Amino acid sequence: MPNFVSSLAAIFITLPFIGYILFFIGAKQFTGNHRRSVQFAMDMSTILFVLSVHYLIITIWDIHILWVIMLIMIVNAFVVVLVHYKVKEEIIFHKVLKGVWRVNFAFFFCAYLLLFSIGLITSITKILTT
Repeated sequence: MPNFVSSLAAIFITLPFIGYILFFIGAKQFTGNHRRSVQFAMDMSTILFVLSVHYLIITIWDIHILWVIMLIMIVNAFVVVLVHYKVKEEIIFHKVLKGVWRVNFAFFFCAYLLLFSIGLITSITKILTT
């Protein structure tokens, strides 16, 4: 059983799109609302994309920079709080928290696509040069 759980976790971390799609399908079946299902899937799969970016960096460059990832998340939070305050002139905590989480999703989604492409190109060039 532990092997199954670790294999399942490895699949979701390696391919976070699978987790996103499964969360979306489950939410769509439960709510029937497309927009809310997309938002739920984004919220649930954010951590998968963060972990995927971390492990892709380790795989490609063999460096551990989890502290940089956490710093990026804090900077994203600071920017969202600042923009929210400038627009609303007050801080509504649950909206700010949701905004921070969604900005992190967008950032790490793009970072995942970029790192996946870099890793693929790096692997192909290593194979072709040997």
